[in-house]
Amino acid sequence: MKIGVLFSGGKDSVYATYLAKKFNHEISCLITIFSENKESFMFHTPSISKTKVQAEAMNIPLIVQRTPGEKEEELIDLKKVIKKAKEKYKIGGIVTGAIKSVYQALRIQEICSELDLECINPLWQKDEEEYLKELIKNNFEIILTGVFAYPFNESWVFRKIDNSFLKEILELNKKYKIHVAGEGGEFETFVINCPLFSHPLKIIGKEVIQEGENSFRGELEVE
Repeated sequence: MKIGVLFSGGKDSVYATYLAKKFNHEISCLITIFSENKESFMFHTPSISKTKVQAEAMNIPLIVQRTPGEKEEELIDLKKVIKKAKEKYKIGGIVTGAIKSVYQALRIQEICSELDLECINPLWQKDEEEYLKELIKNNFEIILTGVFAYPFNESWVFRKIDNSFLKEILELNKKYKIHVAGEGGEFETFVINCPLFSHPLKIIGKEVIQEGENSFRGELEVE
């Protein structure tokens, strides 16, 4: 089936794309939402503008839709861009990287139903520890582009998700209830390389911006 992927450039949407391809779906396009609201209920925001470089490395067309990111109203923009993807690429389904968020999953499912599209959630309810192990095993090179919870600090931004990270995040989960995969919004990620890419992305610039006591956002330049 021809599908479109709701694509943020983070680990979840990229791995969902990877799994969809393994399930023999044809990835016809990637769909990225640029939200002006950093606290958007629906959309990932750090490094979102860099999805263009990832799409080029994957050789997959990218459709971009901007939204003010206001709760519920942003769904109108989401429906608009999914409808555009359906008309342009004749897709029959939408892939998401949803794992635990019922809020996101239900709303995307509703839009897909209205547009007569199948909604595919390959990561839904996946065990978070096993998920990170899969990412590492399948050679996904992933960095953190933001941390937004205690006890994170600036040193966590741009860290790679590897076995060392997994060990530490499991300890933080036990002590502070930090979600191992960041599903509570504790951290955001960006994929630098994976089996879908024709080449690894090169980081040519980066800076960390402090937004609160335990809130740090990383800005990247990649090529």
